[in-house]
Amino acid sequence: MTKPKLRIGMVGYGFMGRTHSNAFLTAPRFFDLPRQPELTAICARDRDRAEAFAQNWGYGSVETDWKDLVARDDIDLIDIAAPNNMHMEIAIAAAEAGKMVMCEKPLGRTAAESQKMVDAVEKAGVANMVWYNYRRIPAVTLAKQMIDNGDLGRIFHYRAKFLQDWTISEDLPQGGEGLWRLDKSVAGSGVTGDLLAHCIDTAMWLNGGIDSVTAMTETFVKEREHALTGKVEPVGIDDACAFMGRFANGSLATFESTRYARGHKALYTLEINGEHGSLFWDLHDLHRLEYFDHRDDGRTRGWRSVHVTDGDHPYMDKWWVPGLSIGYDESFTHQAADFIMGLDGMPAAPTFADALKTDRVTDAVLRSADSGRWEAAS
Repeated sequence: MTKPKLRIGMVGYGFMGRTHSNAFLTAPRFFDLPRQPELTAICARDRDRAEAFAQNWGYGSVETDWKDLVARDDIDLIDIAAPNNMHMEIAIAAAEAGKMVMCEKPLGRTAAESQKMVDAVEKAGVANMVWYNYRRIPAVTLAKQMIDNGDLGRIFHYRAKFLQDWTISEDLPQGGEGLWRLDKSVAGSGVTGDLLAHCIDTAMWLNGGIDSVTAMTETFVKEREHALTGKVEPVGIDDACAFMGRFANGSLATFESTRYARGHKALYTLEINGEHGSLFWDLHDLHRLEYFDHRDDGRTRGWRSVHVTDGDHPYMDKWWVPGLSIGYDESFTHQAADFIMGLDGMPAAPTFADALKTDRVTDAVLRSADSGRWEAAS
C-alpha cells in the first residue's frame, strides 16, 4: 500500500540542513514509518546555492523567502535549520498556517521567545519537535533506560562538559554566514545556548528537572571585526561557561563548556553517580557506555565497557549485525523516525514545551553569571 506523504519544507542549507535532509532520506529505509517523508522544497536566500543543494539532496523545488514556503499548500512540515534569530518568527508563522514544525536548538534566543513559540504550536495544535539529537544516540538512550529501571539507585551527582577550540584566534570575525554564532544579536548567547543547551537537555531527560544554578562566564576576546559591517565591535556572547546546579531530585550538577580548550573539537562527556553504580559516556566513543555496578562481586568489581551494537540495544535492531557501530548522523535519523511515528501515536519528545525548560535553565545560567547569585531555573 502507498503510504501518505509527509511533505517537508526545509529552511536553511548549512550543516544542520544537511543532517536533517540526510535523516529524512535515511529514516524510511531502516524504519517502518506510517508516512513517507518527501523533500518538497528547500528555502535559502542564495538561489544558486539553494538549487545546487536541492539537486544534491533531491528537493523538488526552491524558495528564497521563507514566507513563501510557509504559505504553500503542498507543505506539511516546516523544518527550521536557520540561525537562531529566525526561529521564532518562522515557527509562529508556520504554526499559524497549520504546518507541523521542527526546529534546531536552542528553540529561541531566550525563554521569552521560546514561550511564544510554545504558545503558537499549542494554540494551533500542530506536531512539533526540537532537534536535541544526543538523546537518540543508542548508548545515551540505554543510559536513560538503566536510570529509569533503577539500576543506579538514588542519583547523587551529574557532571557534563562540552569543549571546543575553534574561536581562539583574535583575527576570527563575528557575524555573517558560518560565524553568526559569535554575534549575540543572532545567536542569543555563546556556548551556553549552543553547547550547554545540549548538555542540559540530556541531563534533564536522564535525571529530571534542574531547580537552581550558580554560574560564571567569560568572554576572552572582547572585540572582533564584524563580517558584515567591517567594523570592530564588542563581542556579546560568552566564550566559556561553568555552572553548578541542583536537580529537583536532590542530586548535584556541574557543567562546563568552552570554545577555548585547545585540542578539543567536540569533547562532550557526561557522568552520573548513584548509590548502586555509575555511568559514563563520551561523544568521541559514542557507541560505548561505561558502567560500574557496586553490587558486583568485590573480587571482579570494576568499570565495564558496554559496546552498544546488539539487537536488544536501543534502535540497533534497525541497523547492522552486532559489533558494527553507527555514528553521529544516525542520531538525527532516529529523531526523524521517532517524530514521524509519533504523528500517529504518542508525540515524540522533545517538544517545544520540553525545549522551553532547557531555555529557562540557560537564561538562569546567564542571569547568575551577571548577578553572582544562585538563580531559580524553572
